Amino acid sequence: MSSSSGPQPGSGPAVAPSAAAADPGDVQPSAPQLPQEDAESYESRHVHTVYEAIAPHFSSTRYKPWPLVSSFLLSLAPGSLGLDAGCGNGKYIGVNPAVYIIASDRSANLVSLARDYQPPFYNEGAPKSKGKAKNKAAAEAAPPPEPPKPSPKNQVLVADSLALPYRQSAFDFAISIAVIHHMSTRERRKAAVAALLSAVRPREGKVLVMVWALEQGNSRRGWDSGAEQDQLVSWVTKGSKTEAQEKPTDTTYQRYYHLYREGELEEDVVAVGGRVLESGYERDNWWAIFCRDS
Repeated sequence: MSSSSGPQPGSGPAVAPSAAAADPGDVQPSAPQLPQEDAESYESRHVHTVYEAIAPHFSSTRYKPWPLVSSFLLSLAPGSLGLDAGCGNGKYIGVNPAVYIIASDRSANLVSLARDYQPPFYNEGAPKSKGKAKNKAAAEAAPPPEPPKPSPKNQVLVADSLALPYRQSAFDFAISIAVIHHMSTRERRKAAVAALLSAVRPREGKVLVMVWALEQGNSRRGWDSGAEQDQLVSWVTKGSKTEAQEKPTDTTYQRYYHLYREGELEEDVVAVGGRVLESGYERDNWWAIFCRDS
């Protein structure tokens, strides 16, 4: 990795005060800050700690599934068992009610939100009465209204994508959306791909991964070929005003991202024994669908 022009790891926390107003999810990226300390510690500070802190705010901005991911999930055979590794707030759990998804995330606060997430086909409520009974006898004879369908807790647990706690070949499919780009070395990113491949059945099991692209020439972020692939991206939460403050102080968190160049995701899949079935680019992201042959 190339050297950083920003402050070195260990020189300060992953959070800093800011009075500037900004879009909460996509403010301008800071100068690159590369993991010269232990990768796990670096990610703890610039990924895991950040998502624990911003979980409710982050979740409120992540409610619409990616069309590509929805299409993949809706293409699966009814009764399929799947894994969502790095599920965030759980928005993909109910996209296809004909399949069953076990989800996990490294953030306990996001897992708590994902457990309570309910897809639209739950909580439709009791059927409404078509009119008042004509007399008391008719009212007493009428069956009671059907109660709302109970909303079961989703099967979501805290787990690291590099140490998935599942039996090998247990799943028919797996997805990992906007997760692996948070891993700060290529070896760790390849290990995350290998873990997903290990989780699905050989040959028939499919994995879908999406990651941020380096090539974002049309994006307001301004990245494109030739830019640094390792970036810190700001997330701003608005503070509350206190008596001692004239105006509230916002808080800026710095999240680590590796921006994938064209072809890099496919290279990593092949490097760990996977076979790419489809791949492409969608709205500043590279994606790949792949499997393992043994």
